[in-house]
Amino acid sequence: QVQLAESGGGLVQAGGSLRLSCAASGRSINYYGMAWFRQVPGKERELLAAIIWSGSNTYYADSVKGRFTISRDNAKNTVYLQMSSLKPEDTAVYYCAADTSSGRNWPGTPQSYDYWGQGTQVTVSS
Repeated sequence: QVQLAESGGGLVQAGGSLRLSCAASGRSINYYGMAWFRQVPGKERELLAAIIWSGSNTYYADSVKGRFTISRDNAKNTVYLQMSSLKPEDTAVYYCAADTSSGRNWPGTPQSYDYWGQGTQVTVSS
């Protein structure tokens, strides 16, 4: 019903910034809760940030508070993750996800989300 595509990943030096985008297609995400996750090999997928359908409320994991900002532009059917003060520990594959329950499970767990992008690699060098 909805397809998500992440972009903006790449290689960045520690302390730098990167902006990830998640473009949705197929249908509007206006009433979906959205989130960013990341995962490294051998570890569980980690919820980083979530945003309610209206954009008025957000959630951040302790590991990224003060450094990452999630936002959405429903008119563009796009969600963003602005990452600043990046650390080598931020290296991971970053995923965008959509919750079709209109935020009822927000911020939720991986099981709460119905649609996922393919992921984009972020590598932070020392």
